[in-house]
Amino acid sequence: MSDYPQYRRDRNRPDDSAPAPLTASEDRQWATLAHFGGILGFVPSLLIYLYFKDRGPFTAQESKEALNFTLPPTVAAIVFNFLALVPFVGSVFAVLATLIWIALTVYSVIAGIQVNRGQPYQYQYNLHLIH
Repeated sequence: MSDYPQYRRDRNRPDDSAPAPLTASEDRQWATLAHFGGILGFVPSLLIYLYFKDRGPFTAQESKEALNFTLPPTVAAIVFNFLALVPFVGSVFAVLATLIWIALTVYSVIAGIQVNRGQPYQYQYNLHLIH
């Protein structure tokens, strides 16, 4: 295959498959979606962080902030949902899981609105597990 020019790679040419950097508008859009994704837990912010962290600095910063905020409560809510199956005390855990989801929703919407305005957002209570 190396005998044919279309199969040879020029070592000095940049990789054509590398994703293009985000525009300022796209950077703000994906950063906003990372925060709004907190309504669904940590998975949206994780996916946005992994895919866009090298393409936009604002998205990298804000998706990491959203991921750090949403990861512990999402894990706690999952555990509480399993504990909700326990007889007699299960309803307490179901209420706790619901309260966690409501808090995640409220804080995610507040953060998403501020980030959509182009302003960085820092959650007041954040563990910063991912640096």
